[in-house]
This record gives sequence, C-alpha cells and structure tokens, in this order.
Amino acid sequence: MPVMTFLNTCIFDHGALARLPKVLAGYGVSKPFIVTDPGIKAAGILDKVLDALGSEPGGVFPDTVANPTEQQAIDVADLYKQAGADSIIALGGGSSMDLAKAVGLLAAHGGPLEKYAAVTGGSKHIGKLPPLVAIPTTAGTGSEVSVGMITTMTNGRKETFASPNLIPPTAICDPDLTLGLPQLMTAATGMDAVTHCIEAVLVPVSNPPAEGIGYDGLTRAVGDGWLRRAVEDGSDPDARWHMMMASYEGALAFVKGLGSVHALSHAAGRLHEKKLHHGTLNAIFLPHLLRFNEGAADAKYERLRFAMGLKPGADLAEAIEKLNEDIGIPSTLKEIGLEASDGPGVVEFALADLAHRGNAKPAGQADYEKIYETALG
Repeated sequence: MPVMTFLNTCIFDHGALARLPKVLAGYGVSKPFIVTDPGIKAAGILDKVLDALGSEPGGVFPDTVANPTEQQAIDVADLYKQAGADSIIALGGGSSMDLAKAVGLLAAHGGPLEKYAAVTGGSKHIGKLPPLVAIPTTAGTGSEVSVGMITTMTNGRKETFASPNLIPPTAICDPDLTLGLPQLMTAATGMDAVTHCIEAVLVPVSNPPAEGIGYDGLTRAVGDGWLRRAVEDGSDPDARWHMMMASYEGALAFVKGLGSVHALSHAAGRLHEKKLHHGTLNAIFLPHLLRFNEGAADAKYERLRFAMGLKPGADLAEAIEKLNEDIGIPSTLKEIGLEASDGPGVVEFALADLAHRGNAKPAGQADYEKIYETALG
C-alpha cells in the first residue's frame, strides 16, 4: 500500500481506512473527535469509520453545512473541548475538512477566527493544531493535503486561511469510500480538481515542481479520461483511484496559489441560501476565465492542451465546456439559482478574495462584471 510523504504523510490505496487505528496510535491519542456531514452519515460511511476505529470516539459532529461558517466552527470547537477530545478526524469533502481545521485552530489558539485570515497577514498567528487525520470521501477538493481552509465569516465574507500548520499531518485516501458517489457529485468534485490543476499552473509564481504535479493531475483526470469514466461508472475502482489521485495532486499544485475562478466561486459560494456547490461553480466559471486569460501565458496554455489530450492550438475554453456538457455540469449560473441581482455582491467579494491576486492576467471590477454576466447565461 503506497505511503507517500510529501507535504504530509498520505496512505493511499483501496482499503487504506484499515490503517486508521495505527495512525492514531502513532500520535498517542485515544479520543478523536469526528467531524463529518449528514450525507456521509446517511451513506453509511461514518459507520465504516467507526468500525475501523474499533473503539468509541471522543465525539462525533455529523452536521457540517456546505460552505461552513464561522459560527459553526465556534460551536463545534466548544463541543470538542467539552468532550475532552485529543485529536480530530475530518471525514468527508472540503466542507468537513475546512470545518475540522477551523475547529482545531480555535481549540488550540482561541478566537477570533478573523485574526488568522491570510488576506490580512494572519497566517503567522496559526500555530500547531491538535493531531488531525483527514479522510476524503470525494475526489475534488484535495483538502487532505492543502495548506488552506475556507470559512464563511459572520460578516458575509468567504475568507481564506493558509498555513503549513493547516495541512493534516496524515491523510488516509481510500478510493473505496468514493465508490457509488452520485454522478453529479462525481462530476462537480472532479471539476474542482481539474480547476485546481489548471489555475495552479497559470498562477504567475515560479514553482516548477508544483506546476509539474498540476500537469500530471490534469492529464490523469482529463487527458487519460478518468473523470469521464468515474462519472459513467461510479463502481469503477480504477477510475476512483485515479480521480482521488488527481484531487490530491491538484491540492499539491495549488501551493502556488489560485486565480480568479476561485475568487468568483468563493464570492458566489458565500450565499448560503443558494446552497451552491463549489466544484460546480468552478466548472461554470473556468471556461470564461480561460478566455479572459488567453494570451497571458501562451506556453502554459500549450502544455495544458497537451495534458488534456488536445491538438496544438485547440480552444481550451471550448474543451472545458464540452467536458462539462459530457459529464452533466450545468452550463450557466442561472441554472444553479444565481440571478443578475447577485452579481454586484459576487464581484465585490471576488475583488477582495485572496485568489484574485493570483490570476494569470490582472482583472478589475469591469472584467468581473462582464464575466459574471456572460456566465449567468
């Protein structure tokens, strides 16, 4: 069974979940607090983790909301401390992992959460967290190896937090936990991974190792066709393995940063009443930003075409639109519930988002307004 040591230690293979007790024992902990969501509980995956654990956890919080909030982090941190827990298991997709990181941060260092925000230089205040084991159940966010977390603050802003101390020391990536994931969720989380790989490559910061990993993740997901296969047949173990690896690689790549696709997706995702999925937002915005960035990184665009299995000079935006169509992703923001009236707020918050600074080509308010209007459909 592969055990990869890179940004953290990642136990990666079918059946990797069985290593959980050994991992916890290695940290000398015995009362892990599990953070997960209602869908994971309903699907029986939480029960699989409890069975693998072999003993009573320190506590379980199964009610993570999509796009987790500052208030929920505060509430769950209180539950963690009341339970006398000594470690955290993050079980689920990006939301559960982001919430688990926020809980660990608050439990270890106290609030307010805002003082740790990356945009204000708060990363320097983020010290060591309680032992955190991340167990992803989707193949998209890569949060199990990410330096960051995203939280919707009480002031309405979707804030990015970044620090090496937010990387879970151990990730258990078991593709078996993604078998049977519904087609639309497979597609949306897969496009999240694809977007991570593409945007990380395009960020104009020098980090050749990260770019190389991004190209490989993109080749795996798109060029080799594993995303389409995973969507077509959710029980295909090879497709699930490769998509979980593409997701892992996407997060390794975005240590470089991310760009305007994520700035806009974060800004739209803060609208809790809309219940928007981050990966779906990324998929819809991505072709529009690829058109906007055209000409800013020609050599990288050519390598992206090669990684995706396209001909030289092919239209990257059109290729992503075709991929979205093939795997069932909506083509417009209007189809997922956004309206013209949401545009000004999305643009405002996108301009203030940390990822805005990493775009391949500088973008201003008028640019975002036009992109939003076009993506709305």
